[in-house]
Amino acid sequence: MLTKRIIPCLDVHQGRVVKGVNFLNLRDAGDPTVLADFYDQEGADELVFLDITASSDGRDIMIDVVKNVSENVFIPFTVGGGIRSISDIRGLLQAGADKVSLNTSVILDPKLVSKSSRMFGSQCIVVAIDYKKIVDFKESKQDMEIAIDLDSKWEVYTHGGRNRTGIDALKWAEYVSGLGCGELLLTSMDMDGKQQGYDIEYISSVNKKVNVPLIASGGAGNLEHLYNVFDQGQADAALVASIFHFGKYKITDAKEFLHQKGVFIRE
Repeated sequence: MLTKRIIPCLDVHQGRVVKGVNFLNLRDAGDPTVLADFYDQEGADELVFLDITASSDGRDIMIDVVKNVSENVFIPFTVGGGIRSISDIRGLLQAGADKVSLNTSVILDPKLVSKSSRMFGSQCIVVAIDYKKIVDFKESKQDMEIAIDLDSKWEVYTHGGRNRTGIDALKWAEYVSGLGCGELLLTSMDMDGKQQGYDIEYISSVNKKVNVPLIASGGAGNLEHLYNVFDQGQADAALVASIFHFGKYKITDAKEFLHQKGVFIRE
């Protein structure tokens, strides 16, 4: 049995780590390099850095941040935001990232998943899915295989959660996993930053459709939420931000709690 992972998420905006609610009202949480070193020392299993406005602003990927982090941190870390090409992926991996997270670029060109997986290995390629529960049906011009319909429950969003796509988020998870990615990073925009718990329904639904590891994101407010996403959602990893960034819990608190609950967690 694979151990479950606890992964602090560092959302980066203009060179600073921030945290908001539903992707809005951003609050400063510190310097990315300093926080990365802190979490390395605290016992995080991995780290994720997401430049949350790179795609929407049309900016380049944050190579300098990646280089600084790779020189000081000795746990695996993933970088996402503004990655548009094979060249971008190569640059990040050469700068020291262990994995890259692709989102908006994959909507525009799904073949980027299969191409990059073949070139760099599927273990390097994470597809991120930002999604919301559908409350108003939107007719889609997307390929019918992945388009939302009247039975759809969740829709994919791009550009840091700004743009609707008309793509069914459950069909999309199944589709991109078949293209060769190594993991899926599932972020509920409805739950993000609210600290009310993960979207167990969506995560468990994806788990039944795919055979790749799932990283759950959006909603951790207490340690019970972490247990629930592993136990009920069957996620392989939990992305956590607010409760660690602002000192509500330490990573050691989370791991001890989960160990006591019988979750197979890394020491």
